[in-house]
Amino acid sequence: MSARTDWDVLVVGGGPVGACAAALLQRVAGKARRPLRVGLLEPARPTPPAADAPLDARVSAWSRASERILRAAGAWEHMAPQRISPYERMCVWPETVPARSPKVLVFDAAYAAEANLGVIAENRLAQCAALEAFAAAGGTILPEALSAVTIGEQGVEVRTGSSIERCRVLIGADGANSRVREAVGLFAHAQSYGQKAIVANVRTERPHERTAWQRFLRTGTLAFLPLADASSSIVWSVDEAVAGELLAMDVPRFEKALLTASDGVLGAVRLCTERAALPLRRVQAERFTAARCALIGDAAHVVHPLAGQGVNLGLLDAAALAECVARAHQAGEDPGAVGPLRRYERWRKSELAPMALAIDAFNRFLAHGAGPVSRLAQRGLSWVNRSDEVKRFFVTHALGLAGELPDAARRGDAWLS
Repeated sequence: MSARTDWDVLVVGGGPVGACAAALLQRVAGKARRPLRVGLLEPARPTPPAADAPLDARVSAWSRASERILRAAGAWEHMAPQRISPYERMCVWPETVPARSPKVLVFDAAYAAEANLGVIAENRLAQCAALEAFAAAGGTILPEALSAVTIGEQGVEVRTGSSIERCRVLIGADGANSRVREAVGLFAHAQSYGQKAIVANVRTERPHERTAWQRFLRTGTLAFLPLADASSSIVWSVDEAVAGELLAMDVPRFEKALLTASDGVLGAVRLCTERAALPLRRVQAERFTAARCALIGDAAHVVHPLAGQGVNLGLLDAAALAECVARAHQAGEDPGAVGPLRRYERWRKSELAPMALAIDAFNRFLAHGAGPVSRLAQRGLSWVNRSDEVKRFFVTHALGLAGELPDAARRGDAWLS
């Protein structure tokens, strides 16, 4: 087993969130008076999709804040524009309301004087772009997996299959089943929603109108996300028993079920990829930091996908932590000391708590409720529909522009300059 040069920061996990954190810090390193050495552990680096390849079914709605963070990380320029679909509206309605009625709740980017609400793009596209940005800025990607972690007073020793890496700050960005979180003794509450999200790409009879469509059903939530090739990505979150039935259907029966569940909002539906099903659960780490270690993204928190905020919250984590670490480094402080890491933890936990509660409430009372509280929640949608001011509030949150934002989410390329 060999030992490599010590790192100031070692990120474990090269998904979009981890790669973005590494790229942000590496770009700071290039401008700093004192060098900042950044490494990234990622044993399975994906290959970028070819420009003309079919779109993946695993996509996300990337908010304006996320776009700015990706720009600050140098990743946005590596994302092929022909694979990115801006969306301008979101239409939301319960199953008690007809799909094209005036009672459908419409959120329009115009309420916040924005050109769009964000973009729909493949997770793999953003991940590959962030990894490429990190490497282009001089960062080192280690194609190895974490084996063990030992935290000392002055640093962290990380063992992989073939080497020992030492760092001053260890960042866990390795997903909901985080090895880092387990290795440093951080406890997480995990609770199954009893649901699965069925994802696939579909062609629809009517154009998607650069609109995200979401219908609340008593058994879950169905969303159509507009894609750049005029198709749509579906995210159909349903109870596990219902998911089993839907996955067992042949293609024509599934397409018919999808048409019924969507109330025909986009007309007839035709599958153009295989269906995949993802189990849904909520994960919340009690603490986001330990000695010389911080968690970001799904390693710290996992929320229900109905609001499309998972990766966006993770990128805000990445930008906030990068800012705290970079400012400490620039001030000549130890970036792995308690102060910078606790600043990050207090910052992000205070922002995440109300969002997580709101998402759980939407899932419980709009997507699954049939009692008086659920009927009240549905009437609340009608009330929101009558107030442009309230709509503006929701649009601002959907754009990721509410609350205490990291510098990268406010200023993009000009962060920390």
